[in-house]
Amino acid sequence: MESIDVTILSDEELVRKIVEKNDTHLFAVLYDRYAGVVYNKCYGFSSSKEEAQDLTHDVFIRLFVKLRTFKGKSKFSTWLYSFTYNFCVNYVQRDKEKKREKVTVATDEIKEESNIEDIDDATLFELKSDKLAKALEMISPSEKMILLMKYQDEMSIKDISEGLELGESAVKMRLKRAKDKVVKAYNEL
Repeated sequence: MESIDVTILSDEELVRKIVEKNDTHLFAVLYDRYAGVVYNKCYGFSSSKEEAQDLTHDVFIRLFVKLRTFKGKSKFSTWLYSFTYNFCVNYVQRDKEKKREKVTVATDEIKEESNIEDIDDATLFELKSDKLAKALEMISPSEKMILLMKYQDEMSIKDISEGLELGESAVKMRLKRAKDKVVKAYNEL
């Protein structure tokens, strides 16, 4: 029986071995590496620590099943962030229908106004965090996701593009629209 020091394996090598052997012990190593990061992402989409813990647990259960779909086109961490965000966005859309309807109404109203000036990153960073958190709740989960990927996780346009399987120009346009909407929501609070 071969003995592997799993601590020296890259994420990608570890994933390959987990998929090859369907090994839950190796998956536990992957869990230990990323549970904190996944929890933090889930907490941004949840209303309590308990809900974030439940979401984190659900993400990892789903991840174990879907791990073989990781093709290595991007870094595993980028793929996992995208996987987590998509899971959370789907959760919010599925389980918080009333909140989503409220966001849709607000988004439709924002679309009607076309005189929004271009928002630069410096303006976005100047917003007060508590008021910003409220403004982020007023935009759609997918818009919130892309802003968090860029500004909280400091992911590059290229990494976001790979993670979401979108072109870089599409990512830039979605970021611009999301920034415009969150600043407009922020100013209306």
